[in-house]
Amino acid sequence: MLGIKRKEGETLKITTKGRYGLRALIDLARYSEIEPVSINSIATRQGISERYLEQLMTLLKKAGIIKSIRGAGGGYVLAKDMSDISVGDVLRALEGSLESVECTGFSQEDSCEAAGGCVTKYVWKRINESINQTVNEISLKQLVEGEQL
Repeated sequence: MLGIKRKEGETLKITTKGRYGLRALIDLARYSEIEPVSINSIATRQGISERYLEQLMTLLKKAGIIKSIRGAGGGYVLAKDMSDISVGDVLRALEGSLESVECTGFSQEDSCEAAGGCVTKYVWKRINESINQTVNEISLKQLVEGEQL
């Protein structure tokens, strides 16, 4: 869904990119404190195809969430402390926008004709803000430690 605008009324769906990527990142956080973790080991533990996992890791690396270590003992590690990585950071890196409804009235340049008198725009904006606030409040550290949220 990266780069694709949703139409009004279309629901947000977290794809396998988001679900598998989050699982892989939790795995990486658990096992990379001692040494870098290979894609093969994450793929084996999580039951994810290595090829697919490579694509996800590329997106996470591009977003600055993980970094790769080259060489014989190489693999992947977190690029920052797991308490500084939110579920929102991960999902946006993998899925793109998390807005459940993309209302053209939110931005000046794409404004719709009804934007001035549209009362539902407020509802869509609050829903989108709520989703983003929720995923931004959950840290990778909380997931790794299994905290009840």
